[in-house]
Amino acid sequence: MDKKQITEIKELIQKEIVKTENSIADYKEMTGPVVPDDAIGRVSRMDAINNKSVVEAALRVAQRKLNDLQNVMRRVDNAGFGMCVNCKKQIPIQRILLVPQAKVCMNCLNG
Repeated sequence: MDKKQITEIKELIQKEIVKTENSIADYKEMTGPVVPDDAIGRVSRMDAINNKSVVEAALRVAQRKLNDLQNVMRRVDNAGFGMCVNCKKQIPIQRILLVPQAKVCMNCLNG
């Protein structure tokens, strides 16, 4: 991988980190407690609790993604960056650009 590709990957990862941090902040706002309120009714309150559970799951996924992206950012300058952890072949640049935190190539992922 050449320096231009590494720079492109770093920029992509940084943009994705900012986007993910913004999503996490939004999810945290939406996961506040559902207070009992006479105005919304029992069914609406149950729906609000269900929606909160869905948002909490999305928050956990976003936090894992942020952690993965930060780990990738720390490794991007390493000599072995972009190598499949299974077959030790170079992961295609297109895959890295789409999924910067990818650790395996598509052959190993599907195999």
